[in-house]
Formats: sequence, C-alpha cells, structure tokens
Amino acid sequence: MGLLDRVSTLVRANLNDLIDKAENPSKMIKQVILDMENQLLQVKTQVAISIADEHMLEKKQKESEEKAAEWMRKAELAIDRGQDDLARAALERHKSAQRTAESFVQQVADQKAQVETLKGALGKLEQKLNEAQSKSDMLLAQHRRARALGKASDAGMAIGDRSTIRTFERMKEKVARHEAVSQAKSDMVSNDLDDRFAALERDDEVDRLLADLKAKRGGVTA
Repeated sequence: MGLLDRVSTLVRANLNDLIDKAENPSKMIKQVILDMENQLLQVKTQVAISIADEHMLEKKQKESEEKAAEWMRKAELAIDRGQDDLARAALERHKSAQRTAESFVQQVADQKAQVETLKGALGKLEQKLNEAQSKSDMLLAQHRRARALGKASDAGMAIGDRSTIRTFERMKEKVARHEAVSQAKSDMVSNDLDDRFAALERDDEVDRLLADLKAKRGGVTA
C-alpha cells in the first residue's frame, strides 16, 4: 500500500467504530494515534522532497531557457558577421535547448500537482490526528459509560428475578425489625429516666409544701 493510500485509510477511519469493536479501546486508540504520527512524519518528509524536486525542475527549466536565448544571440551574431554555417549550428543548439525547456515546463506542472496533493493529504491527516488527540479521552469515557450502562441493565434484569426480589424484601423486613427493637429499647430507657426525674420533682414539691405549712403553723402558734 502506497503512502497516500495509507493516509487515506487513516483519514477515513471512524474512531467511534474502532473503539466500539476493540477489546482494549485505550490501547487501540493509542496505536491509531501513533500510526497517524508516523504517517504524518513520512508525508511531511515527502512534501519537503517534492518541493525540493519542484525547485530543481524549475531551475533546470530556467537554465534551458537561458541557453536557448544565448544560442539565439550567437546565431544573430554569426549572421551579422556573414557566417551562415555558424549561425545554422547556433540555431540548432537554440532549438534543442528550447525543446528541453518546454519538456521541463510539463515536468514542473506535474511536480506542482504532486506537491499540492501531498499538502492536501498532510492537512487532512493533521486534522484527523488533532481530532483523535483531542477526542481520545472523551471517546474512551463515552465507551466506558456505555459499558457501565450495559452492566447496569444486566444487573436490573437480574434483580427482576422473583427469588431475588423475595430475598431483598426479607432483608428489608429484617432491618426494619431491628430498627424497631432498637427504638423501643431507647424509648424504654428514656421513659424510665423521665419517670425518675418526675418522682424527684414531686418529692421536692411535697417537701416545699410541708415546709410552708410548718412555717404557717408555727406563726399561728406564736
């Protein structure tokens, strides 16, 4: 598979589907990001090489055009000096350099198209990589939530079993009885204390009344 084909495959990859199908989503998405980073480095290298080739072809095209122009000037000089044979030879060199320059024109155009294709692939891959890096945590969290909800649903179905419900109800009744007994004991202790304090208060009241009565009676006797 060629470089652009590999890049195209990565760009078309649906991260959600890959995570859902993976046995180890975290490991899988890390591998996808690593693959993208490796391919991105290769594409960047290829773009740099292609741009360098484009500049080389443009330089050769310019050199050929300059040679064609130089041989034309020599042909004109030969004609001015009346040397037709020399002028003819110069014109032949001019035509040859001109054909070479024209061939480089097409090569430069093809190379420019290749550079633009590679740059486009590079841009798409960078965008996909940024998406994978920014969404990896979110996608993994979504996957974990989906699995947790699935387990919760399974647990709910299991709880729906009648024997499980009866067991649960018995546990609730047992807890309720225990709470009732504890509350009764607490109330008994509280009531006993209230009664004892009430008795003390009654004794105090009686003692006070007795003292008052004695005081009054003592006064009358005097």
